[in-house]
Amino acid sequence: MAVDVHTHLVPKGWPDLAVACGGDGWPWLRIDSERAAMIMIGSSEFRPIGPQAWDPGTRAEDMDADGIDLQVVSPTPVFFGYERPAAQAVKLAEIFNDLTLETLAGDERFVPFCQVPLQDPDLACAELDRARAAGHAGVEIGNHVGDKDLDDAGIVAFLNHCAETGTPVLVHPWDMPGGPRLDRWMARWLTGMPAETHLSLLAMILGGAFDRLPPDLKICFAHGGGSFAFWLGRLENAWHRRGDIVRGCSEHPPSAYLDRILVDTVVFESAPLRLLVDTLGEDRVLVGSDYPYPLGERPVGEVVRKAGFLTAEQQHKLLTANAHRYLGRSE
Repeated sequence: MAVDVHTHLVPKGWPDLAVACGGDGWPWLRIDSERAAMIMIGSSEFRPIGPQAWDPGTRAEDMDADGIDLQVVSPTPVFFGYERPAAQAVKLAEIFNDLTLETLAGDERFVPFCQVPLQDPDLACAELDRARAAGHAGVEIGNHVGDKDLDDAGIVAFLNHCAETGTPVLVHPWDMPGGPRLDRWMARWLTGMPAETHLSLLAMILGGAFDRLPPDLKICFAHGGGSFAFWLGRLENAWHRRGDIVRGCSEHPPSAYLDRILVDTVVFESAPLRLLVDTLGEDRVLVGSDYPYPLGERPVGEVVRKAGFLTAEQQHKLLTANAHRYLGRSE
């Protein structure tokens, strides 16, 4: 059995956000049948979803089929609302955080992660505390807020609050660049998501965020940390050879921060999984799936279970032990 640290939820309906939060152009849900719905943004179709997104019973059946004990359930990033005024975004976070708890109904197999109005650090900390008190175990954040990366002073202040409160953080890419070259073949998801996650890790290192954050911050980067592990050698080389430009605010070479980084296993193949384990270490990689979306892994954890290079002890760490430590739970 295993723990899945990267899944998403969409409630089956929510209030009219223009009325509840103010403004317009909010996402809404078009219900097509009992088992099919479409996330809409204005008049545009964003993503089709089914009962896996909103029905705990369906999720539990899939967990049983895949051998999953616990499932971390996070928001879908289209609902972050970072581009909105903070007063609207905090109302949005309250609505979706409460709906998540209502949807999961206290089922102990689900570990809810909240969202926060990250564009306002004070409001983000306050909503995190409210959501934690209500039953959320952690928080999912996007990898940037507009032009602000994760080394922004306000975001670092929020991450410090997460460290102080023992709150695990999942960083998920969102709001990828578009354009004619990226709007084909789901290229924003296939190239933009890995690139965005890679960039957010560079910001944490070169922007000095890790130097300003305590080492016990539990922060996991989705989709295997993007392309970071593959290009670590390039980054390390640039830090030493072009330090006048590349070093930024970092006190140490990039490789010195590897024990600060957690990543999930959403890489699908044994070779990139081995690269993650070899680069970050067997204690820094956790099973994730991106369930219930079609670019996720099913059966969940298959890439770990079929990885012949892992010892039984290493496999147990990736499937279970590392996630329990990340979540602050005992096995």
